[in-house]
Amino acid sequence: MNLLKEFYKGIFSENPVLRILLGLCATMAVTTSLINGVGMGLATSFVLILSNVIISSIRKIIPDKVRIPVMIIVIATFTTIVDLILAAYFPPLSKALGIFIPLIVVNCIIFGRAEAFASRYPVFDSFLDGLTKGAGFTVTLMFVGFIRESLGRQVLVMILPPGAFLLIGFLVGAMNLIERWQKGLNPR
Repeated sequence: MNLLKEFYKGIFSENPVLRILLGLCATMAVTTSLINGVGMGLATSFVLILSNVIISSIRKIIPDKVRIPVMIIVIATFTTIVDLILAAYFPPLSKALGIFIPLIVVNCIIFGRAEAFASRYPVFDSFLDGLTKGAGFTVTLMFVGFIRESLGRQVLVMILPPGAFLLIGFLVGAMNLIERWQKGLNPR
């Protein structure tokens, strides 16, 4: 696997939020500030990377009938760890992120990567997949949080949910334009 190519895919061409449109609820809810975006992105990346590694490690010994419950238990375990770490060492961030940390368990990014990738590929490839998709998620949350926090001082709607919808819509549109230009197509 080419590391730079994988990071490009995670941040641009297969970005969980802007290309695959997963994790939108958490993205729009917690990105009222840059620090919230960083915290949620890193927490989700932690769960994504470690659950991918564990699921990939045990993929050959998990019977098909219990594959999904085992994945949920693995993801829930790492989500609980991250929730407890945030509560113990970063209480203000834990309070700001609120219910969205425990909801990492049902985040489609994590379960989707576990099912589509980690359950089929070797450990290192699954680690890299988790790392790059987590990086893409974190960068997106940081960018959205920064824009919303910066513009929210002048335009109140940017801090509110409609502002998040508008910004995500513009960013998805921009990603579509970039993809069309890369393919040499007319951007209209």
